[in-house]
Amino acid sequence: MARLSHLIKAARKPKFKVRKKNRCPLCGRSRAYIRQFSMCRLCFRGLALKGMIPGVVKASW
Repeated sequence: MARLSHLIKAARKPKFKVRKKNRCPLCGRSRAYIRQFSMCRLCFRGLALKGMIPGVVKASW
């Protein structure tokens, strides 16, 4: 879980556009962010295994 200060700082509009930091809206994690689903890998995996993300299926071959 991210610190509250990091979440507040990420929510503010940055002075320059390139300074924006992507954070997971569910847990606040900044690393391993998946842009297509706008969440971190840990939250993505948890929701995908529960079947809450449409179109995502666990691979098996």
